Amino acid sequence: MRIRSLGVIDDAVVELSPGFTAVTGETGAGKTMVVTSLGLLLGGRADPALVRIGARAAVVEGRVALKSSSPAAVRAEEAGAELDDGALLISRTVSAEGRSRAHVGGRSVPVGMLGDLADDLVAVHGQTDQQGLLRPARQRQALDRYAGDAVAVPLAKYTAAHRRLRTVATDLDELTTRARERAQEADLLRFGLDEIAATEPLPGEDVELAAEAERLGHAEALASAATIAHAALAGNPEDPEGIDATTLVAGAHRALETVRGHDRDLAALADRLGELGILMADVATELAGYADGLDADPLRLAAVEERRAALNHLTRKYGEDITAVLAWSEQSAARLAELEGDDDRIAELTAECDALRAELGELAQQLTDARTASAEHFAAAVTTELGELAMPHARVSVAIHQTELPEGTADADGIEVDGRTVAYGPAGADEVEILLAPHPGAPPRPISKGASGGELSRVMLAVEVVFAGSDPVPTYLFDEVDAGVGGKAAVEVGRRLARLARSAQVVVVTHLPQVAAFADRQLLVEKTNDGSVTRSGVTVLEGEDRIRELSRMLAGQEDSETARAHAEELLETARTGG
Repeated sequence: MRIRSLGVIDDAVVELSPGFTAVTGETGAGKTMVVTSLGLLLGGRADPALVRIGARAAVVEGRVALKSSSPAAVRAEEAGAELDDGALLISRTVSAEGRSRAHVGGRSVPVGMLGDLADDLVAVHGQTDQQGLLRPARQRQALDRYAGDAVAVPLAKYTAAHRRLRTVATDLDELTTRARERAQEADLLRFGLDEIAATEPLPGEDVELAAEAERLGHAEALASAATIAHAALAGNPEDPEGIDATTLVAGAHRALETVRGHDRDLAALADRLGELGILMADVATELAGYADGLDADPLRLAAVEERRAALNHLTRKYGEDITAVLAWSEQSAARLAELEGDDDRIAELTAECDALRAELGELAQQLTDARTASAEHFAAAVTTELGELAMPHARVSVAIHQTELPEGTADADGIEVDGRTVAYGPAGADEVEILLAPHPGAPPRPISKGASGGELSRVMLAVEVVFAGSDPVPTYLFDEVDAGVGGKAAVEVGRRLARLARSAQVVVVTHLPQVAAFADRQLLVEKTNDGSVTRSGVTVLEGEDRIRELSRMLAGQEDSETARAHAEELLETARTGG
């Protein structure tokens, strides 16, 4: 792996060769630059504070040697990336404003893609990971990771069932807790629908009745007006001498008819007068019929007004007109059917909840069985590794138990596993604890209570080495995970890391010379300051330079003869495996 970073607090090009590489330097010399850059390269958060002051952007580029059949290479190629001479090129750019871009194999990809690749490329561990291992959830995850498909397969089914149970339980809770409100809503809807059904309104009935009421209310005036208009058009039988409009128009038409053959324009006017006479006669006839048929009926008017009052009562409550009232009625009937179906829905959801809890109980038992079977092998493997990390008498065990709930506990709070009602969560009903007995006669205690800082570092390293055998990745990066370790234990840590490097690339940021001495390659990170910009430089240490750096790490003095002799002894021990 080769990392090149520009504008990421410091500029550097770091060659991480295969095998075991130790990164050393004085405190504050920027050794975490490697971790920071690699974190960005693997999809870490794009914090603009990482951009060096004065730089427009931070750019991190990595070149990772991969086999074309490796999971990371396959996943990258599925995203459209290409390998370059057996290497995958990855880059990440973070602007000073916080914007981020990622490229893999020459293709622009979402930043999340880098995180997906990271799982198959690099395992990064720091002191925060040690603290994380103290949490029971992380201990369970460690055991599940070791168990592989034996746990992963039932866990996937369990997770899906648990997610569905939460959804169904939420729906059921809403239905049951809001039962009173929903019953009140149903009563109001029934009352409204009954009112509308009793009145039986027809579409447009309110408009028609309004017109009829207007006509009946002014019947006498309408009849009088029609009679007067009819007399003006057709004449009044009681006044034979009167002149009516129809007679006058007929006389005008006859006058023109006698001479129409002499002028086409006049003939056209004669035709129009003829049409006017016909139209007037028709209107007069209809006026006569209208006046005869119009009857001021007080009883009918009263019936119309009573019906209109009933319809107005509906429009005041359910809609601006009868069309809107009928629309409300249709929608409310559908809503009422839904509310009246709540009892059936509650029964269905209750049955589904019961079935899901029974399924979760069976899957939880499968998870317990699989974890129990893997726990013994996992504990034995970690114990063996601790023996090679200067803890020969330490014993690791894994305790798996469930929290049994008292009788009378609500069904929603537990599931039945092996005849007992126990608490459960998204990952099953098991509580997993890694226990450590550091020496003979000591009772096993949770590592959160019974392990010192140095012991915890070695437990975590032992766990990671066990993972390397069951679920390997190409590169391991350890950021000062040897904190709290010293003396012989530090030598054993260095020796074990060197053995891990036989099957994977191992990079260790360390302050311990005992660890650095076992590295195939040692890099020194030094800061320089020109008065305006502070930069970190990376130097490959060989021969005399490496002895001087180890001496400084041992005694704080590069020229100490005693420290120098000790450094040479460490290198010889590492070289011979002694």
